[in-house]
Amino acid sequence: MGGNSWWQTGPYDADLAVAFRRAQDEELAKDDHGFTGRTIAELWESEDWREYVLTGGTCTVLDQIRTVAADFTEWGPYMRPLAPEEVRAWCPDGRPTRERWEAALAADHELYPDRAQGNCTVLYEDGEPSEIGYWGVSAD
Repeated sequence: MGGNSWWQTGPYDADLAVAFRRAQDEELAKDDHGFTGRTIAELWESEDWREYVLTGGTCTVLDQIRTVAADFTEWGPYMRPLAPEEVRAWCPDGRPTRERWEAALAADHELYPDRAQGNCTVLYEDGEPSEIGYWGVSAD
């Protein structure tokens, strides 16, 4: 199989790791994928969860274990924020709105990372940070 691309948004926080964890908590509250009663940290300690994610996954922020730095290049189920120059490649002012971000994802499949990885960026409304855009490709 070739992996499935996905995208979603989550709450804004200036600390992307905090925002990511909040997005994961919200997603897990919506659907625990049969792993009832576990936190995201507990899930990632489970061999069953890791196998579930790496053989199909959820096509959500739950498929990444943690955020990494924008210059991190190793493979893994990580959420990587785009560097400013990467954002400016498709949003010259560097402050993408949700609409501009969705249009970029629809128009350029190259914006998606490799399988089992995710990217994120801050999205703006009226020039102010409003939410985080997350997107990735499942591991299968």
